[in-house]
Amino acid sequence: MKKSNYGQPFKLASTSALTMLLMGVISCGGGGSSSPSLPDPVIPVTPEPDPEPEACTNTTYPFVSATDDGNHDTSMAPGNAIDSDTTPASRWSSDGTSQSLELDLGEERTLGALTIKWYDGASRVASFYVETSLDNQTWSNVGDNLESSGRHSGFELVSLQESQARYVRIVGLGNSENTNNAIVEVQAHSCADATGEFADVFPNELGIDLADWYLSVPTDEDNNGRSDSIWENELAAGYTNSEFFYASADNGIVMRSPSYGFKTSENTNYVRVELREMLRRGNTSIRTQGVNENNWVFGSASAQGQADAGGVDGDLHVTLAVNNVTTTGENYQIGRLIIGQIHANDDEPIRLYYRKLPGNSLGSIYFAHESRVEDSTGDNIETYVEMIGSRSSSASNPADGIALDEKFSYHINVTVNLLTVTISREGKEDVVANYDMSDSLYGEDGQYMYFKVGVYHLNNSSDPDEFAQATFYEIRNSHTGYNESE
Repeated sequence: MKKSNYGQPFKLASTSALTMLLMGVISCGGGGSSSPSLPDPVIPVTPEPDPEPEACTNTTYPFVSATDDGNHDTSMAPGNAIDSDTTPASRWSSDGTSQSLELDLGEERTLGALTIKWYDGASRVASFYVETSLDNQTWSNVGDNLESSGRHSGFELVSLQESQARYVRIVGLGNSENTNNAIVEVQAHSCADATGEFADVFPNELGIDLADWYLSVPTDEDNNGRSDSIWENELAAGYTNSEFFYASADNGIVMRSPSYGFKTSENTNYVRVELREMLRRGNTSIRTQGVNENNWVFGSASAQGQADAGGVDGDLHVTLAVNNVTTTGENYQIGRLIIGQIHANDDEPIRLYYRKLPGNSLGSIYFAHESRVEDSTGDNIETYVEMIGSRSSSASNPADGIALDEKFSYHINVTVNLLTVTISREGKEDVVANYDMSDSLYGEDGQYMYFKVGVYHLNNSSDPDEFAQATFYEIRNSHTGYNESE
């Protein structure tokens, strides 16, 4: 009988045999491989970032016709809103809730925005919504519960839900004062953000204290035959005008003056977009003119004059870039503008000029001092001081001149009777000029001063589409004894 191994100790296989067995288990029959197959290491994959959306290239479309229900105010027909006339008298106006202005683009377009110049847009808020249609039958709402800002007297951007449209309907719901719906001009755009001129940034948000100034713009919305004045409180509250006074993309205030437009008075020959210093800061109980708390006097004025004035002596710091000048017109007018002044009752202790001629890449800086003393012909004596380059109409390119769009600063200081003007640029030495005004009679009783800053456009002979423009990044004014918080 053969013996059974039951109950006998288990006898291990040889080391080589055990190794072969384990390798077989690990490889799980891996195709005859003689070594174990380990899993590949896990390498984290970084997802590709989403591509940047392509910038929209804006196209402005013309409207070919405009209609409404026929209930518009007399002589204020729908066609006025698309006639390219941006004067307030040329407007569409209709009273009542849900009054519609219907506009035809003439063909299907991609519509992303409108720009609208509202009547009285700087003082009242319009309520409205916008619809679009391809067939003038079925309409889609592309902008609901909309309101104008109440701070624009120029074009105001209305961004819409993008749509394919031929017809556009603006439905007016009245305004903050009454039920009137009035549009001076409307434009259509392919991009929701249209252009930088219509950004939702207002000049009062850029760190320049506008409560010390009022603004002249070459429009006539009050129909008085002169340019409009935007007084201190309205200006400081956020007034803007996309044609003449608006925030730039690089956080400056753009002032743009055409060669032709409404002027401040019959006594001036030139158009301007310019700030006038107002030390009263909106306190209309103080008169604009006179030796009073709205204006300042020289330190050479009498003790009583100094006590009555809003401040004594003056200091003005301005940083800007001139962006555009004219290239046509009378030789003596081409390419010149005034960027800063001290104005007295009737005369100007200083007018600071920038001038660039068409053949030059760089511009010049000079100033004029007007004395109150008259010459033998009865005219006030004027003296010109050239600081950078020449004021000549045939000047060569100034060796150290200032190019268009180049930032620079000017500093005007009056101490007693000494006028000091400083031009500063990054990386260059300051250019300084002094002028003794002791004999100019500005210290006499009754003489008062105020600063002016902006674009006083001294060309009324250029081609009609030319203009002067500058962007202002800093405007700081101060006077001895003047406390702007009072």
